[in-house]
Amino acid sequence: MPASTDEITVARNDEERRYEIHVGDVLAGFTIFRPDAQGRLRFPHTEVDPAFRGRGLAQAVVAEAMADAARRGETVVPHCPVVAKYLREHDVPGLTVAWPEHPHPE
Repeated sequence: MPASTDEITVARNDEERRYEIHVGDVLAGFTIFRPDAQGRLRFPHTEVDPAFRGRGLAQAVVAEAMADAARRGETVVPHCPVVAKYLREHDVPGLTVAWPEHPHPE
């Protein structure tokens, strides 16, 4: 596992339809988004490589994904338990959240 001093960056990858978190040059995790018929972004799954777990990277990638969606004026639909938990615990200024009636499992 890279040293904890490696730079952590988050970037939106539209081709893969996900936000990715890198530790140094290594892809450490991601949260997937899928546009729905109304143009909202459904977030069905977040994943962190086991070698990088325990460092708060899932929360970091979700935090930046939600902040970016808010900046873009997008509406998010949190199906992923990690995304839903983050949104229940944090206010994201400007973000519109459409809570699903029946969250889909990962």
